[in-house]
Amino acid sequence: MYPFTYHRPDSLDEARARLAASEDGRPLAGGMSLMPTMRFRLASCADLVDLNAIEELAGIERRNGQIRIGAMTRHAAVAASPEVGEAIPALAALAASIGDVQVRNRGTIGGSICFADPAADYPAGVLGLGATVNTDRRAVAADDFFTGLYETALEDGELVTSVDFPIPERAGWAKLGNQASRFAVVAVMVSLAGGAARVAVTGARTHVFRAAEMEAALAANFAAEALDGIAMPSEGLNEDLHADRDYRAHLVGVMAKRAVRDALAR
Repeated sequence: MYPFTYHRPDSLDEARARLAASEDGRPLAGGMSLMPTMRFRLASCADLVDLNAIEELAGIERRNGQIRIGAMTRHAAVAASPEVGEAIPALAALAASIGDVQVRNRGTIGGSICFADPAADYPAGVLGLGATVNTDRRAVAADDFFTGLYETALEDGELVTSVDFPIPERAGWAKLGNQASRFAVVAVMVSLAGGAARVAVTGARTHVFRAAEMEAALAANFAAEALDGIAMPSEGLNEDLHADRDYRAHLVGVMAKRAVRDALAR
């Protein structure tokens, strides 16, 4: 690692002050993505501001027809939450599919969506459920939050505080994960609410995206068969040693159908 100064504030105000005072400060959540990149000198900062002691940033609450999850809430807590399991079981299933036991007990929802890895699971959950990302400055709709490869709409020094998930009528999750890393080769979150369907795909492009043609078909008929004949173009999809573009395009259709069946089975 490159050298840095470590800070561990115990309040949101102190964390904001530390970041504002630094010319090159970065917040630390679970560290599952940031620390390896720093270790291999792919990222650096002058000040590392650890958010783990800020109790107000963690927790799960059901209110006003939605589930609010604090940014520092661990994946394992979401997977085991009775509130999430009852209201949005697909979201609990998503959290349970992340990494391994060690990662789930350390990684956080806020860290995941802020890092915006192209194969991360939570971006599909946020986008597929039409969530709202709350920061210390504003509320950002899921459709506006993820902007590119490892890029989000967050401004310098802006901290995610929580994510609000509206409770859908139905939601389903399906994932083909890499057997070594557990990152998604392709994964899909689908949901139905108020007659509108959402289909969010991760692992297939530089960042999570919605499949508009599939959404229109599912809004008319929320059934796996409604997706028959809808092909995902391979142009612009990711290609690596795990899967080429054509295979990923095929997987989007397969995972979308599985996610719909998962939603109907809950």
